[in-house]
Amino acid sequence: MRSQRVLILDDESSLRTALFRVLDRKGLNVITANKIEEAKVLCQGDTQVDLAIVDLNLPDGDGIEFMGYLKNLFPATEVIILTGHATIESAIRATQKGAFHFVTKPFNLEELMSLIEKALTHKKLQQENQQLRSELNKKYKFDQIIGNSEQIQGVLRLIERVADSDSTVLVTGESGTGKELIARAIHYNSPRAQGPFIPINCGAIPSELLESELFGHVKGAFTGAIANRVGRFEMADGGTIFLDEIGDLEPSLQVKLLRALQERSFEPVGSTKTVTVNARVIAATNLNLDEAVENGRFREDLYYRLNVIPITVPALRERKADIPLLLNHFMDIFSKNKGRGLNGITPDALDCLVNYPWPGNIRELENLVERMTILKGHGQIDNSDLPVKYKSSKAATADVGGLEIPDAGMDFNSAVDAYENALILKALEKTGWNRNQAAALLRLNRTTLVEKIKKKGLNPPNEVNPS
Repeated sequence: MRSQRVLILDDESSLRTALFRVLDRKGLNVITANKIEEAKVLCQGDTQVDLAIVDLNLPDGDGIEFMGYLKNLFPATEVIILTGHATIESAIRATQKGAFHFVTKPFNLEELMSLIEKALTHKKLQQENQQLRSELNKKYKFDQIIGNSEQIQGVLRLIERVADSDSTVLVTGESGTGKELIARAIHYNSPRAQGPFIPINCGAIPSELLESELFGHVKGAFTGAIANRVGRFEMADGGTIFLDEIGDLEPSLQVKLLRALQERSFEPVGSTKTVTVNARVIAATNLNLDEAVENGRFREDLYYRLNVIPITVPALRERKADIPLLLNHFMDIFSKNKGRGLNGITPDALDCLVNYPWPGNIRELENLVERMTILKGHGQIDNSDLPVKYKSSKAATADVGGLEIPDAGMDFNSAVDAYENALILKALEKTGWNRNQAAALLRLNRTTLVEKIKKKGLNPPNEVNPS
């Protein structure tokens, strides 16, 4: 990592020397100049100037004008203006042009060093924030949502169309399908990408605290409110607020949320002052809100206010063609992050995973790959590496696939009972009616299998009362 670069521009030789020595001892990359033209030459090239300490009055020009030139080259550069003839007007002008601070000569060196450290820390934080935002932008680009299936490609096309607008979006889908990922993709591909993305899980916060979390509160509004607090809506001003699990919102809060959406304003808890915000709203739920509206659990007017642009995220079992891509994506991530070397999956193991119903969706798949990355470590994932429930899915799916339902219908319980009988008899026949081995094949406890055999009256050939 490079040392932070500091420019000292002052026509006093003794001051330049003193500052150079102190800053150089701190490991900073220090360059000095006594004129603006010399400083401009030193600033040529791609090397960022992190901090400039500039005299206001220089032999060949004005220090504040040079600050403007420098900030055109390096917009994030912090500038401290020094002057021996301070006026209120010059201080105001320097601040308006973007100076970090304005210091009058003669100054206390320790105080100036403290100011320099603050300026460099501020610069470093700005760089880190910019880098983080750049990584977030990259992470949530459309091509980072993995899948070639028509189902997910349809979702991506819809995201691309709605990202540029400010319309409210309602994302629906089962738990684990990646609803927050969709919401972030909308935000980071929108004109609001430089603004904040503020998520809140409406189902994870007790209802008595959720209003304060959403809208903030003033000191003394309730027991424990020892200071003013800004709510999530106000935090999201200029950006996006993501209301996850919106279907769990209490009816009393549904009314207040509806008003906030309609008027883009609200009152913090305990306050009579109205706060106006400019935040885009994206909501998500794994519930069927149409049914919730019919049952009176969710306000119809709020539902229509949220459901301006609906996006339904498909379950993983509905986009099985994407499972190999997702597997490779997660294997690459976890192998890199955990220092492992998984490099693929055998056809039989992949077949098992493709036939598995994935009730936990992508989140379940991600957790499975992380577990196998740690336990397997290197090589290809094989059937023997998969937990039992994933291995049994292929056989179950294959058998049911051959089942035909007659036009007249069938009795479900009888069919399930017959299927269970057939499985038990097959296992017993395969093991010569050895209960221990049959129980192991069916992954049942021996006592459970014996009870089922007795209850169903299943007997081996030429035996009336099996033990």
